[in-house]
Amino acid sequence: MTRKILIVDDDQKTRTLLKTYLEKNQYEVRLAHDGAAFMTEFERYKDELSLVILDVMLPDTDGFTLCRAVRKYSNVPIIILTASPDSVDLVIGLELGADDYIAKPYNPRELLARIKAIHRRGGTENASAPRYYRFDGFTLDAVERTVLDAEGQLVQLTGLDFQLLKYLVEHPGELLDRNVLFEETRGRDSGPLDRSLDVQISRLRLRLHDDGKQPLLIKTVRGSGYVFSTDVTVSNG
Repeated sequence: MTRKILIVDDDQKTRTLLKTYLEKNQYEVRLAHDGAAFMTEFERYKDELSLVILDVMLPDTDGFTLCRAVRKYSNVPIIILTASPDSVDLVIGLELGADDYIAKPYNPRELLARIKAIHRRGGTENASAPRYYRFDGFTLDAVERTVLDAEGQLVQLTGLDFQLLKYLVEHPGELLDRNVLFEETRGRDSGPLDRSLDVQISRLRLRLHDDGKQPLLIKTVRGSGYVFSTDVTVSNG
């Protein structure tokens, strides 16, 4: 099945190059030159999209506003294109629900690698692995890719948040190095100034009502990584 990607970027040359490159790699690409055109395309194809790529700087709006709008209606993975990945732009994008980011200028091959990593994470789970992971009143369903709280209410998570939580519940009590978590959730090592994992951990704690000052579920081991420090039971029914 061909995966459909929607890209918004105000630079015509960039749009054309990305479309050509991604179509050569078996993706169907829809393009938008500004926020209004993006929202028109998104409304038309939102149920068919496997990924959205948002440029931060646009003539009529910005990528953050579009990210917020997308998250009102869809959990489709989002990649943010930003010229300043080490600034507040990165934090804002991730807090709004983006799944990954890439800094400009970038090599199309790097973007393709990020796209493939996101699609791999959203693929079919190992049939021999447990389906349900239960912890502290929550139930993670690895097949439906959902998390329910103790009242049976759906916990709103992005695809990247789900993948991180799934890896944590698969390794309870283990000290997980930051680079391991980056590799498992993003398909790459973290850079020395990359704060995206910290932002994501904070967001996940918020979704799980895990006190950020004295967390009980996801504990920080300073200088080493994180530990998922609660009991996890697994089953297939």
